[in-house]
Amino acid sequence: MGSISHSIGPKLGFHHQVSHCSPGLFGLSRGKFLSLSSRKHFGRIHASIDVKDGRKIEVIDFSDPDWKLKYQADFEKRFNLPHITDVFGDAVPIPSTFCLRMRSPVSDVFPGVYPSDEEWHGYINNNDRVLLKVINYSSPTSAGAECIDPNCTWVEQWVHRAGPREKIYFKPEEVKAAIVTCGGLCPGLNDVIRQIVITLEIYGVKKIVGIPFGYRGFSDKELTEMPLSRKVVQNIHLSGGSLLGVSRGGPGIGEIVDNLQERGIDMLFVLGGNGTHAGANAIHNECRKRRLKVAVVGVPKTIDNDILLMDKTFGFDTAVEEAQRAINSAYIEAHSAYHGVGIVKLMGRSSGFIAMHAALASGQIDVCLVPEVPFHLHGPHGVLRHLKYLIETKGSAVVCVAEGAGQNLLQKTNATDASGNIVLSDIGVYIQQEMKKYFQELSTPVDVKYIDPTYMIRACRANASDGILCTVLGQNAVHGAFAGYSGITVGICNTHYVYLPIPEVISHPRILDPNSRMWHRCLTSTGQPDFI
Repeated sequence: MGSISHSIGPKLGFHHQVSHCSPGLFGLSRGKFLSLSSRKHFGRIHASIDVKDGRKIEVIDFSDPDWKLKYQADFEKRFNLPHITDVFGDAVPIPSTFCLRMRSPVSDVFPGVYPSDEEWHGYINNNDRVLLKVINYSSPTSAGAECIDPNCTWVEQWVHRAGPREKIYFKPEEVKAAIVTCGGLCPGLNDVIRQIVITLEIYGVKKIVGIPFGYRGFSDKELTEMPLSRKVVQNIHLSGGSLLGVSRGGPGIGEIVDNLQERGIDMLFVLGGNGTHAGANAIHNECRKRRLKVAVVGVPKTIDNDILLMDKTFGFDTAVEEAQRAINSAYIEAHSAYHGVGIVKLMGRSSGFIAMHAALASGQIDVCLVPEVPFHLHGPHGVLRHLKYLIETKGSAVVCVAEGAGQNLLQKTNATDASGNIVLSDIGVYIQQEMKKYFQELSTPVDVKYIDPTYMIRACRANASDGILCTVLGQNAVHGAFAGYSGITVGICNTHYVYLPIPEVISHPRILDPNSRMWHRCLTSTGQPDFI
């Protein structure tokens, strides 16, 4: 389960940068510290070494007295936002047509100049920044520490604040905007679509279309674009799913950009996960190569919450809330049965955020299993031995497991879905079967109930928290496009909304840190031991 479209990478002609390292890897030769993206997300640094398979290993020399300045300079360079003026140096900005003091719709005919309100102070300055990290760790051994150097030196890292700009680089009456939703379903898709359309209309855009069924809609001649307006999208947020439909995979980048040209699209809003964003970045690069004035803006959509650098992605809060129903049902089933055990499998291919947060929220989970934390089923310290203890002392137990957990215990299928994601074996069914065998050998009766609410959760409408997040993300996506940015995505960082270059958020999935305070809180709640 997830919204990452790995197969689109080779098909669209780009490469993911994947880094590997062990947390807390210090003390390399000549005072160098290998700082790679890892479970502790130490970050990437200014010196690069290219590897044959396309990965990048990056090293920083901490014996250099200016290493901190060089790191900050490199960080600022990497997080600089691609802009229309990078290709069109003569592009002339015009006053923004977005002003909340001007409540009448923008007219079809602009009499010489564009309407503006010099006294409205609701615009974001291009130099506004948001601090990426807010905790000053004093030691790499601190829980959840994210350090750049062995001494955990504090280095300020600033990213661009999102929002409307006073000057824009597109004339609204000339713009044709398109929206596409890729990958799997996720609560909140319709909320984002709705808000993009509404904000575009406030700017004065009249031509807004939806591309049906993901990137496939750019190549399948039987699929026609869907005209969108406020009237069309007014109530779509009251339902789950996607008004435009979703699909995985898609045609090549060249074909997509050819289609953009044929349709006359000036702005493309792409809703999807890591793979979809990688495709959006490739589309952005191809448009620049062809010198096309097209703004490509992503909105990160992954129910697994596995996008780098962001507090959370839309759909995650709803997934955690909906998971409570399944967990409560499993608890009631287990608690009502003689030696009852409830097993709930939740989404999370490579990250266990949903399982962890659902366990914390419910207070009914005895064992929480996630992909980032290895475990044994059998043996004196295994999960089954602990379940035996729970049955003996409590009379029942509830297990919450992420779908990507314990895959090393299962036989690999070698099969992939349309996005190139490996089809995972069902860890929930495996645990259920092994549990029955284990207790049968002990001649102890158990009543095991297994619940998989995956598709029920994906298809539901967004809750209030996600509804707000989707609304702001949709608005800021439009603001970013009109400001002339392209090849960017929008997100929430330390409770503030930001723009980030797409390559910085797609290098690898964000994963749960087993040494984080949140995971420690989960362990405190469940009372589970280490299963190794």
